[in-house]
Amino acid sequence: QWATIRIQKGVKKPQPQMLKTPTANGIIERDETPMEKEIARLHRVDFEFSDIFYFCRKGFEAIVEDEVTQRFSSEELVSWNLLTRTNVNFHYISLRLTVVWVIGVIVRYCFLLPLRFTLAAIGITSMIVGTTMVGQLPNGSVKNYLSEVVHLTCSRILVRALSGTIHYHNKENKPQKGGICVANHTSPIDAIILTNDGCYAMVGQVHGGLMGVIQRATVKACPHVWFERSEIKDRHLVTKRLREHVMDKNKLPILIFPEGTCINNTSVMMFKKGSFEIGGTIYPVAIKYDPQFGDAFWNSSKYNIVSYLLRIMTSWAIVCNVWYMPPMVRKEGEDAVQFANRVKSAIARQGGLTELPWDGGLKRAKVKDTFKEEQQKNYSKMLVRNGSIG
Repeated sequence: QWATIRIQKGVKKPQPQMLKTPTANGIIERDETPMEKEIARLHRVDFEFSDIFYFCRKGFEAIVEDEVTQRFSSEELVSWNLLTRTNVNFHYISLRLTVVWVIGVIVRYCFLLPLRFTLAAIGITSMIVGTTMVGQLPNGSVKNYLSEVVHLTCSRILVRALSGTIHYHNKENKPQKGGICVANHTSPIDAIILTNDGCYAMVGQVHGGLMGVIQRATVKACPHVWFERSEIKDRHLVTKRLREHVMDKNKLPILIFPEGTCINNTSVMMFKKGSFEIGGTIYPVAIKYDPQFGDAFWNSSKYNIVSYLLRIMTSWAIVCNVWYMPPMVRKEGEDAVQFANRVKSAIARQGGLTELPWDGGLKRAKVKDTFKEEQQKNYSKMLVRNGSIG
C-alpha cells in the first residue's frame, strides 16, 4: 500500500481509477447487461436502424478487449507487491522504494529460494521412495493407511516449500470415498493444495520425465487413474474407468478439474460434462488465491513448468482459501450439461469468481463455428421480431 501511494505521488499523470479499482481487470468499462435483456428492451418498438448499434458496441468491445482471453493472463493487482507485476508501467520513483525492492530480491532469491528448493526436493524424493515401498505391500487396510500417510506427509512438505498459507472452510463437507471432487483450476499446485488436507485419486494423462516417475510410483500405492494419450481421446473409455472407480466405495474420491485448463483466479469457465456423466455424488470445492503475496496462475502459453515453478518459489508466499461445499447430486430430468452448469455456478458464487459460459479450450483453439452461429441467430431474432421484416 505504501508503494502504491508513492507511485500515485510520483507519477506526473496519475491514474487513480486504475489503482483504486480492484475489480478493474481490463482497459474498458463494459455494460454488463445481458444480451437477452438488451434485445428484449429493443423489442418494445419496431425495428430501427439504430438497433444495430448494440451489436456494433459489443463488437468493438470484443476487438479492444474480449472477456475470454484476458482470463488467460495474470490478474491485475490493487497495489504493487514488490514482485514483478504492477498495474502501471513501473519506473523509478524514489531511492527508498528501490532499496526496499532490492532487499526483497535478495531475501527471496538468496534465502527463501534455496530453502524452498531443498524442501521441494525432500518432498518429491519422499513421495517417490515412500509410495514405491508402500506399493510392495499386499492390498488391504494397512496399505491404504500407509499410502494416505505418505501422500499427506509429502504434500504438506511441498506446501511448505511454497510457504503456503491455506485456510480451509466448512471441513464437514470434505469429499468422501466413492465420490467425485470437482474444483476450479488456477494452477498445477491446486492438487497439492487439496491433498494437503486429504487424499484423492488423481486423474490425468501419462507423462514422461520426472512427472512420469512420480506417476508410476504413486499409482502403485494409490488407485490413481492415469490414461495413455490414445486412451484419453476415447471419452467412453475414460467414463467407463472413472465409473468403475466411483462404484467402489472403499476407494478415495476422484479429484477432477472440469475446466480442463488453468484460469487466472478471477473466473470460472465452462465445465466439461464428462465428469458429470459418471454418476455418484459431486463434492464441489472453490479455490481462491490471494494475488498480493504471489501469482499462482500458470500461463502455460507464456511460461514452461520450470519457469512457472521458479516464479512461485521466488514469490513471498502462496496464500489461498479453500471452501468445501455441500455435496450435490444430479436431479431427475437434469442432463449432464445442466448439472455441470449448476455446480459451476455454486463454485463461482462461493469463491467470489466471475462465471463465464466460454470453453477454456479457447486458450489454444479458435472460436467454434457454433458460437458464432449463436450470436448470428440472436441478431436475426431482432431483425425478424414481430414480423417487421419478412
